[in-house]
Amino acid sequence: MNKAGLITALADQTGQNKAEVTRTLDALMETIGATLAQGGRLLLVGFGTFDIQHRSARAGRNPQTGVAIEIAEATLPKFSPGKALKDRVAVAHKPKAPPPPVAADARKPKAPPPPVAADARKPKASPQPVAAEARKPKPKATSPSKAKKQPD
Repeated sequence: MNKAGLITALADQTGQNKAEVTRTLDALMETIGATLAQGGRLLLVGFGTFDIQHRSARAGRNPQTGVAIEIAEATLPKFSPGKALKDRVAVAHKPKAPPPPVAADARKPKAPPPPVAADARKPKASPQPVAAEARKPKPKATSPSKAKKQPD
């Protein structure tokens, strides 16, 4: 879902028009950004916590060339989901229950089929001989224009 989809969903749920919901959502995002920019954290019980994370400078490698590089320190926003949000997502995406275990009797392999006697087997069919007249080439049909003229 993108921002427009979220605005539409919130407008449908609250009965407000989209302009009011847009102003409210923009104010929420601005407040979260300002709080994190000041070094604070925002805790929404049941939903999650918006916080900042500090990363110190460290050495790294360029994956294409393998050359060592210095990665600068950074301060980044971080979101940690709350227990209620985690539980809701886990329930919605819960894997299907495995089938019940099968009794030990049902696990026995099936018995192989009884052996077949050698004379009971069907012999392979051999090709039938072709009659001599069937082997003769058929005369080619000629058109009347190509037929040889006979003298009168």
